[in-house]
Amino acid sequence: MADTHVLFVEDDDVIREATQLALERDGFEVTAVPDGLLGLERFRARRPDIALLDVMVPGLDGVSLCRRIRDESTVPVIMLSARADSIDVVLGLEAGADDYVTKPFDGAVLVARIRAVLRRFGHASGPNGTGAADEPEPLEGGVLRFGDLEVDTEGMEVRKAGEPVALTPTEMRLLLEFSAAPGTVLSRDRLLERVWDYGWGGDTRVVDVHVQRLRGKIGQDRIETVRGFGYKLRG
Repeated sequence: MADTHVLFVEDDDVIREATQLALERDGFEVTAVPDGLLGLERFRARRPDIALLDVMVPGLDGVSLCRRIRDESTVPVIMLSARADSIDVVLGLEAGADDYVTKPFDGAVLVARIRAVLRRFGHASGPNGTGAADEPEPLEGGVLRFGDLEVDTEGMEVRKAGEPVALTPTEMRLLLEFSAAPGTVLSRDRLLERVWDYGWGGDTRVVDVHVQRLRGKIGQDRIETVRGFGYKLRG
């Protein structure tokens, strides 16, 4: 992790300095700034490996900053929020964040979340699914077809009706998980474990928001909600 560069945007001086020190002790290189506009400037000057954004920062709030980052890059983003039940959490995820951590947080928990995100962003290959009764139509080169949707599991590319679909790495991993088991209902807990690398219980809102974002890109009816159980990909 010694070469991993973290952009940290936090306006509370105590939290910013303490967290920066904790991350640096774990081998991260940290650029810590107190406001969103400076955060955007630092992001553009030197693209970090991951961005930690507090929701409530001056200049440009964390949600708006996340949107600006997502317009330019697929770099992983973790939102920091003081309220777990806040609508800010959902807004941050809808803006393109990959995960969130609630304040106050333990430094070890934050490091674990960062490493989990970096692990899944660093792996090009998809999950090893067990398959399902409704197998996708295999094409050449590891491409799977679901109606007008094509998923290239080797090239990490997606096309809908022949047109490329731009997915974030988290959205791609979510689609790969569905593609490995089309027609099979996948629970939110399984998706949290397989896509977000959670070895413990997590907030299922992360799954729900990412499914909604994915639906908006590949078709609203492509992923079906099975009430009380989870989601499944229609073949």
